Amino acid sequence: MKYNILIAGVGGQGVVLSSRMLALAAMKAGFHVSTAETIGMSQREGSVSSHIRLGDKVSGSLIPIGQADLLLGLEPAETVRNLPFLSKSGKVLVNTHAIPPASRMPGGPEYDPAALLSFLCEYYPDIYCSDFTELAEDVGTYRAANVAILGAAVGARVLPFPESTLRAVLDAEIPMKYRAVNKAAFERAMKCIRLISST
Repeated sequence: MKYNILIAGVGGQGVVLSSRMLALAAMKAGFHVSTAETIGMSQREGSVSSHIRLGDKVSGSLIPIGQADLLLGLEPAETVRNLPFLSKSGKVLVNTHAIPPASRMPGGPEYDPAALLSFLCEYYPDIYCSDFTELAEDVGTYRAANVAILGAAVGARVLPFPESTLRAVLDAEIPMKYRAVNKAAFERAMKCIRLISST
């Protein structure tokens, strides 16, 4: 058994932290795990992606093109940018909260997140879209959007290990002073996605 997860976002969104949580949960569930990060501009809001490969046996840290089983997109443009990694049967969860590129060329095209989301919904009918940043802000801080999307993945039942395993990792790894707000974001997103998928 093998399962490949790609998390895509920009600097400052907690891509690396959320990939660490998934990797630790997978290890606790008995999988062999390999991870790698690719980081663009060495500044806040540059492209960041994290590859998590897990299974009975894992070779190589980077997911080959067309072999990601799950794409968690923390930003619409970064989600679209990483679509080539997705397998034909892969699932997509995307945070609709857009972060305009910090380095747009003068006179270049405007960043149009609505067009990107429209494209995603047209070509990936099983996609789950929600503003996880707003959801996290509603429970205390927008910084918990990365944990919210993990809750959404649990709610969508697209992770290959039990919910309880991921919850145990969140309890162990998130500092006590941030734990309550992150758990609230996780719960809210999980319930939100379960509600959407049951309609």
